[in-house]
Order: sequence, then structure tokens, then C-alpha cells
Amino acid sequence: MRRWGGLEEIPRDWVRSVVTIGVFDGVHRGHQTILRTAVDQAKRLDLPVVVVTFEPHPDSVVRGLPHPAVLTSSERKAELLAEHGADAVCVLPFTVELSQLSAEEFVQHVLVDRLHTAAVVVGENFRFGHKAAGDVDVLRRLGEKYDFTTEGVRLVADADTITSTLIRRYLDEGDVAEARVELGRPHRVEGRIVHGAARGRELLGFPTANLDCPEHTAIPADGVYAGWLLRTAPGEHAESCWPAAISVGTNPTFEGSPRTVEAYALDRDDLDLYGEPMAIEFVHHIRGQLRFDSVDELIEAMCRDVDQARALMAGADGDPSDVG
Repeated sequence: MRRWGGLEEIPRDWVRSVVTIGVFDGVHRGHQTILRTAVDQAKRLDLPVVVVTFEPHPDSVVRGLPHPAVLTSSERKAELLAEHGADAVCVLPFTVELSQLSAEEFVQHVLVDRLHTAAVVVGENFRFGHKAAGDVDVLRRLGEKYDFTTEGVRLVADADTITSTLIRRYLDEGDVAEARVELGRPHRVEGRIVHGAARGRELLGFPTANLDCPEHTAIPADGVYAGWLLRTAPGEHAESCWPAAISVGTNPTFEGSPRTVEAYALDRDDLDLYGEPMAIEFVHHIRGQLRFDSVDELIEAMCRDVDQARALMAGADGDPSDVG
């Protein structure tokens, strides 16, 4: 899959395309429906699918809001978009100047001049242009002028419409099971393994891999979870995925610390993962964060947590999709 870091990186001889536009954070089931529709259009027209997305999040530029927690890193988002049929991703730096383009200026500058768009597929609530003045009807009218078609895809809903904001709320509540339903896969956080306080190996008997996550990563609520520990660049390694007991929090039994995300690969004390790019995927919530009166009480609780994680992940064969 091609990836362009702005309009200037699109080849001048790029062919006509089917284009879909959005932030696509999480590439959740709603996004996947839009992508399927775009892929179907592209197959009929024998054209590639291009996803136009934005960084940083538009709300942090237009509204001056804090950057929202990110469900998928740029690299992971590109991987997922490719898995769901994208042939190219164009990541537009979202600037004040871009936000001030009118709807027609955006269409002409991005869709017509650079991507030679034949068809646009977006969610039915899509808004674009200065002050979000453009919607799907505006896009259809502009398509008639600039020779492309527009399809607004109905939003996917369970109890609520599936949105990245809703999934962030589930994660804030520790409800990783519901987040998994809406994403269509377990929520993943990525980073590198760093040295921690070494209590897990030396004091508690459960050596953990401490994940240093990038800024703005959407991390579930403090507590204990069952899930997966994965190498994201397995290379020549024979093993790349382990069922795990996962802890998120500030270690209150030891008078607190900076918030950490760490995973114990179940029944493994022989892994040396320091410095490796890794991911943790959250499948089940076990309990919230607790403060214990003694180390012995903490160890007893950790034994129960590990037993529960082992039971919850039983039957998995190394593929995160195997555990329901």
C-alpha cells in the first residue's frame, strides 16, 4: 500500500481514484462499512481506493481542544486501512490554513487537482470545509460540477451509533469487551518495552513487560485485564504472541508511581523483550485497581488474577481473534 504524507507526495501521474475521507481513528466497524462500500465502487470502476485522513486531530486545531486520546497510531491505522482494502493513504497535515478552505476549495485542491477523483464515499454525517459548511449534499453538487459521484453511507449502530468518541468512553470505563465489539477486534496499545521497577520479577514472582506508550495513546481505565502481548516486528523470532495478564495503573500498594501499562506473558519467565516494539491487546476486564495493605495480599490477588486470565484466554492458539 502507498502512503503519502501530504498532497505534494502524490505522484503527478496518479490515476483516477475512489476516495474516502475522515480521521478514521480506530478503523472501527463504522469505518469498515465505509471502506467496504468504497472497495465495491472501486471494483466496479477498476480503480484504486485512496483514504484521505488527517493529523493532528482536527478538533485540536479548529476548536483548540486538547488532542483526544488516539485509538490507533499512524502506522497501525495505515495497516488496518490496507487490511480493509485501501490501496493508498494520504495523511494531510491538518493546519489552520487547511481548515479555512471552503468546501469547494477543498474539493478542487484535494479531490480534483491531486487525486483525480471518480467517486467519493463518506459517512452520511460527513462535514468538511470552513466551519464545516459542506455536507454530503454539497459534495454531490460539487461532484456534478467536477465529474465525480458521491455516496453517503448510513452509519453503523448497535445501541448507539459507533463512533471513535464512544469507543474512547468505553475504554475510560474499562469496558474493553464493548470496545472490542465496536472495533471488531481487541483494542491495542503499542510502544517499546522499557525497564520498570523490577518488582514483578524480583519481589512478586510475575515478570512483566513494561510498555512505554506514545503521548495521547488511548489507555483503558486502571485495573487488571486479560489479553495478548505481541511483537509488532517479529522478524526472525519464532514466537510473537502470548496470552497475558495485564495491569494498568499507578501501583498504589507501593505508594504510587507514574501510570504504567505492563503485561505478564502467562507462565513465561524466560522472555527478554527490552527495547523491542511491542503491543498489548485488551480482551477481558478482570478487576479495577486496588491498594493492598501488604505485599503478601498483593501477591495473593495477583495469583488470582493470573488464574482468571489463564481461564479467560484458554483455548487460544496465538491468534487474538480466537478469543471471544
